[in-house]
Amino acid sequence: MKQTLSAFALLVALTGSAQAMSAGEYVAKAGDCTACHGETLAGGMKFTTPLGDIYATNITPDKQHGIGNDSFADFERAMRQGVAKDGHHLYPAMPYTAYAKMSEADMRALYDYLQHDVAPQPQANRASDIPWPLSVRWPLAIWNRLFHQEARWQPDTQQSAAWNRGAYLVQGAGHCGSCHTPRGWAMQEQALDNSDARYLSGAELDGWYAPSLRGLPAERVVSLLKSGRSAHSAVAGPMGDVVSHSTQYLSDSDLQAIGSYLRSLPPVTSVAAPARPTAAVMQSGARTYAKYCATCHGGKGEGVDNTIPALTDNAALIADNPLTALRVVLEGAQTPITGQEMAQKMPGYGWTLNDKQVADLMSYLRGSWGNQAAPVTEEQVRAARKLAAGHAN
Repeated sequence: MKQTLSAFALLVALTGSAQAMSAGEYVAKAGDCTACHGETLAGGMKFTTPLGDIYATNITPDKQHGIGNDSFADFERAMRQGVAKDGHHLYPAMPYTAYAKMSEADMRALYDYLQHDVAPQPQANRASDIPWPLSVRWPLAIWNRLFHQEARWQPDTQQSAAWNRGAYLVQGAGHCGSCHTPRGWAMQEQALDNSDARYLSGAELDGWYAPSLRGLPAERVVSLLKSGRSAHSAVAGPMGDVVSHSTQYLSDSDLQAIGSYLRSLPPVTSVAAPARPTAAVMQSGARTYAKYCATCHGGKGEGVDNTIPALTDNAALIADNPLTALRVVLEGAQTPITGQEMAQKMPGYGWTLNDKQVADLMSYLRGSWGNQAAPVTEEQVRAARKLAAGHAN
């Protein structure tokens, strides 16, 4: 009984803290500032780019190492134009291409929160590991002219208030396109809003594949963003941190607005029918599934409602790029801990299954129970295994 009361008190505390947030903290949660700048917002997190490693900066009000001496104009220029107080250009790993769309009110609220409600952290910023002359920043001004749109978000008068609110959150502070939109030759997002069908159509980034968000059922979106899982699915990979640090704190009305917006985007469908696995591959995959997977996921991939994801119509599993599903099989996965749900954990099987077994299993899953996705090759498994090994190190 005492444990039950303690769990209930924790849930009340989490819920209450979310409701008591200031406007600025709410914007910071929506923008998931901690994802890059850390729990204390002191920076230091490493990001690997094709040119070399860069490190997130200190955005606490520390006057020596943070933004304590930045005026609102300095802050706004960095957020909307990607230009720091001293005039140097920020790398577009910082999603100013999305933050530029934020409203004046939200931008000021965020600035006030960072300046007055965040504890200063005297942590020095770390220089990038990009070698000269690639570290020269003036070419970023050209990048901005080619790919950056500084215009603020404008509502669509043909759409509902809920749709517009969802579009504003997704395109602006939420910067969902940073992970879910494919990138071009200069690492630019190929689309910045729903005027282009490539927007949110799925993309590989940092060793994971962020699946398409287009046309998702609104109720699934709400549940996944609130708790990390829905009746028949669950998030995996870096998205778990997004739920833990950001989306679980959004209001129900904002989550429903996001769901309304994403549901309205026409899915991108493949014209050509995918190849089918051979009978031998299907038989091999079925044997592995029966031995390692069926106990939890069911004989027909039906899963367990609200607990174990179904494997039928599973977005990560049937995506054109199977990378995330492969990493889940190899490394395992854990749903995020939120104010609504405790974590559920799946073990990884990379230690016991060889590349052919994993490829056959994945091909079987992607070709069974109504799923119609292309078979997986051993080469794809090996590539995912290398990423898994790098993640473990």
